[in-house]
Amino acid sequence: MRNVKITGILFALMISPVCASQVYHSGLPEPVDEGDPGFLGSELIFPADQPPVPSCHASTIAEIQGGLAVAWFGGTREGHEDVGIWFSRNTGKLWSNPVQVADGTRSDSLRHPCWNPVLYQPAAGPLILFYKVGPSPREWWGEKITSHDGGVTWTSPVLLGDGRIGPLIGPVKNKPLLLGDTLLICPSSTERIDNGEIFWQVHFELSTDMGRSWEVVGPINDGILFDAIQPSLFTYPDGSIQALCRSRQDVVTESWSADGGRSWSEMRATVLPNPSAGTDGVTLHNGRQLFVYNPSKRGNGEPGRRILAVATSTDGRSWKPVMTLENQPGEYSYPAVIQSSDGLVHITYTFDRRSIKHVVIDPAQLR
Repeated sequence: MRNVKITGILFALMISPVCASQVYHSGLPEPVDEGDPGFLGSELIFPADQPPVPSCHASTIAEIQGGLAVAWFGGTREGHEDVGIWFSRNTGKLWSNPVQVADGTRSDSLRHPCWNPVLYQPAAGPLILFYKVGPSPREWWGEKITSHDGGVTWTSPVLLGDGRIGPLIGPVKNKPLLLGDTLLICPSSTERIDNGEIFWQVHFELSTDMGRSWEVVGPINDGILFDAIQPSLFTYPDGSIQALCRSRQDVVTESWSADGGRSWSEMRATVLPNPSAGTDGVTLHNGRQLFVYNPSKRGNGEPGRRILAVATSTDGRSWKPVMTLENQPGEYSYPAVIQSSDGLVHITYTFDRRSIKHVVIDPAQLR
């Protein structure tokens, strides 16, 4: 089975119009510095030498009234039972001290790790924090908590329930997309085990009542030609939606929907390399696409998650690297991206598993 998969993906890459990640390595700008066009500054949410817990990862960001909110998972190490969801907010000039707002405690003797929080602030209604609980990504389930005061206080956890293909998990890593006034599309995925092998598959969880009930679309790939998870969603003037996904085949993969997320095209390779690392992006107010990713492949001397870059596109098919956020030893990964109401782009990402970094960009100045 795996030999067929490898052969198939090599063929797919051979017929792809551009398949060499070196295109992006050679075209990357120098690491960003103060004064560079579009770069407005960066900061750590908390000091890397004074973290609240030994390890942190998988941040998410949302705009709240008067500021920003960020969450991530943290604990002894990823997958340890003490890993919970941590939260900080900034409604002025400083980030609040991180606090744990959710954990996987089930009883006095049973606690599971938490994973991949996703913040979402509807235009009306409370701030929603989706997250996963369970022993591993093959066995987790989705929960949510909500806040009516921008994250100062939170409700008790609510299970998302069961769907057509297993436990509902909501958005697996990246923010949902709201179409019209009511249709919330949560980009999601599973890691299933079949005959001892793990297969990655993308699906979507749709809700018209902000997560009280759900419809599942997909999976849209079989996990054989492409192992793909963690889609990001982008919109276009013709009404189409593009999903860009992390994969284990050294490329970002894509699928398109022309009917509001109800059906999706066959998954294919893009020109963007991927070292099996999370990505995210946003459709800007002017219709341009902005994507944050690790521009490399896996192994064989590749930099992996050491380089983190920003690329832009007008059509979702050709991409131009416009900024290098990191290029140094360590891990800089799992970006989360939003455009705030003032037009600025906010990016958070894992800073070497020791902190969460926040970067602010003015997209109007990107060349």
